[in-house]
Amino acid sequence: MGYKVAVCSGKGGTGKTTVAVSLFSTIQNKWTKNVQLIDCDVEEPNDLLFFKNAKIINRSIVNQAVPVIDESKCTFCRKCEEFCEFNAISIIPSVKYIAVDPNMCHSCGACLYACRQEAIAEKKYSIGELTEYTIGMKTDILEGSLTIGSPMQTRIIKDLKNRANEEADILIYDAPPGTSCPVIETVSEADYVLLVTEPTPFGLYDLRLTVNLMNEMQKPFGIVVNKAGLGDREVYDYITNEEIDLLAEIPFNRNYASQYAQGKLLADIPPIIEQEYLKLAIYLKNRIQYD
Repeated sequence: MGYKVAVCSGKGGTGKTTVAVSLFSTIQNKWTKNVQLIDCDVEEPNDLLFFKNAKIINRSIVNQAVPVIDESKCTFCRKCEEFCEFNAISIIPSVKYIAVDPNMCHSCGACLYACRQEAIAEKKYSIGELTEYTIGMKTDILEGSLTIGSPMQTRIIKDLKNRANEEADILIYDAPPGTSCPVIETVSEADYVLLVTEPTPFGLYDLRLTVNLMNEMQKPFGIVVNKAGLGDREVYDYITNEEIDLLAEIPFNRNYASQYAQGKLLADIPPIIEQEYLKLAIYLKNRIQYD
């Protein structure tokens, strides 16, 4: 399996996707074509907006197994309800009421184990889809998309990572924002994590949360400051005091921001910004050689 790099941010809007997409493009152009971008922000995947020439080469549905209870066999003993750690099953014996909430079910199989009447079977329930795209000759980009209303982000992300190219030199995971379960699942197998922040009080507040999470997970990480030149110096003071590696500073550029808003992020990148992404690519290449 290739070297896995997760790109994370504590808050939305810091430029996490900007960094993930631009780093992917830089590595393809300057280092190796054998790199894969994996959009793990399954509630709002948008990496594909920046690749107008991408073509779908495969699309598959992600299903989960949800219990179905046969009322003709059920004795309403409630053992399945008691075994369910996720409160997905509701049974009221007095009125012969049975309900299974697929949005609460985690397909753990505990209810099947609990039922002695063999009244429970499983059916497939769609929770999202995985799409493979190419911008060349192979699968370059993977995207997960969660069914609206489903809470099963981590299941989609897990399946998405399992679909990754084991022969790739490097895999880039574009993580969801925040520090919740989907981020933890995205980062869980990463070899290195890039934390993207901005030099504002909001960026610093959420950066602290993300740094604490990385330390808790014992993940090696470094920081990329996006929109450098705006805001204040508190982020830099924090980075210095905590002795965290500052890997790159992406300067704020109005024309670059305008290109992003039009989905033209990879067109005519200013040299000063391109140089920062090249610096990141070289840093990661050196890590792979010595890790």
